[in-house]
Amino acid sequence: MQTFLACTTQDTDISWLQSSLAPMGQVLRASPSLDELFGLIDATGATLVFVGMDRDNLSAQCALIESLLEARPLLAVMVVGDGFDNDLVIAAMRAGARDFVTYGLRTSEVSGLVRRITERLPPLPARKQQGNLVLLFGNQPDADAALVAAHMALQMQRSGQRTLLVDLGVPNGESLDVLRLEPSFVFSDAVRNLRRIDRTLIDSAFIEHDSGLRVLPAGNNEPPLNMYSASELFLLTATLRQNFDRVLVNLAGHTDSEILRNFVGQADQLCWYVDPSVSCCRRNLELLNKWRVDGVKLEHARLLVDRYYDNVAPAPKALGRTFEMPLLAALPASAELRLRARNQRTPLFHLAPRDALSKALVELVEQLTPATAGGRTPGSLLRRLAGIGK
Repeated sequence: MQTFLACTTQDTDISWLQSSLAPMGQVLRASPSLDELFGLIDATGATLVFVGMDRDNLSAQCALIESLLEARPLLAVMVVGDGFDNDLVIAAMRAGARDFVTYGLRTSEVSGLVRRITERLPPLPARKQQGNLVLLFGNQPDADAALVAAHMALQMQRSGQRTLLVDLGVPNGESLDVLRLEPSFVFSDAVRNLRRIDRTLIDSAFIEHDSGLRVLPAGNNEPPLNMYSASELFLLTATLRQNFDRVLVNLAGHTDSEILRNFVGQADQLCWYVDPSVSCCRRNLELLNKWRVDGVKLEHARLLVDRYYDNVAPAPKALGRTFEMPLLAALPASAELRLRARNQRTPLFHLAPRDALSKALVELVEQLTPATAGGRTPGSLLRRLAGIGK
């Protein structure tokens, strides 16, 4: 899936471009700051940038196009504006724009134009290898989602992968209780220090569990997710993926937004988290169907059913058919064990490594972990047995 950048202040431009290009990829809003644009181009591998143009800011917009193309000559720039204004069109072409997208064009015309241009572009140099981004999401607030995410991240770390848990789930702070950690450096701190994040800052500031797992939680007074810009979050996740083998983000409980959809578009794997209750499934199905109508890409999504009882309908496979999504796993309820883990602030793997829930979490991570060249996964049986007592 491709990523396109759009430098425009008009929300209608973004919505129009997103709906037009949904079959091809996602459109990420960007500010006219050259530093931010170059960072996003490097992070996303974008080859095409849309620039909104109007008479009031014509000189600055032409200068932006010229500066972009001077620094990145392999880039294509398309201008969005009033195509019936000859002065705008001529100015855009003189600045180096590849084409002019006129307001009101049908979505098929826009996507066809973009496809023809991108197919002619030379390939960009390969980007630096990035770690795998796994997203845990369900639109119902659920403390157990954080418990599941914490144990998934622990198992990833135990499997020999440098792992970061970004816990933004609602209610916040639940993973810290399970892992017996106190918040210090939180998500809003990471966004404020975006340009400074490197291995040194991570090792000195990010909270570390005894297992080596790093955790970046939401703060007590964390701003709503939609208060951040999409470009800030894209740059942050790209930086984190360059420093970790696996980044697991818990976003359970967040409502639909442009930021949430951008997270989903970035993820390599999406675990759609639900419990078997009718009310939870109904709310999640409503959002899922809305996303499908809007063209949100969900090929990487699999259904994760939590707190499942064998003798209570619906069965996990039936839920998979209802959601029209492959079933990733069904985690048993084990209510008493979950309560002990929270109250004693001790992971399930230490309290009851042979419990059905502990085993199911290990198997869940194995399904998410890419196989190695030899056909074995980093979470193989020998490695699990070696780590069971840690």
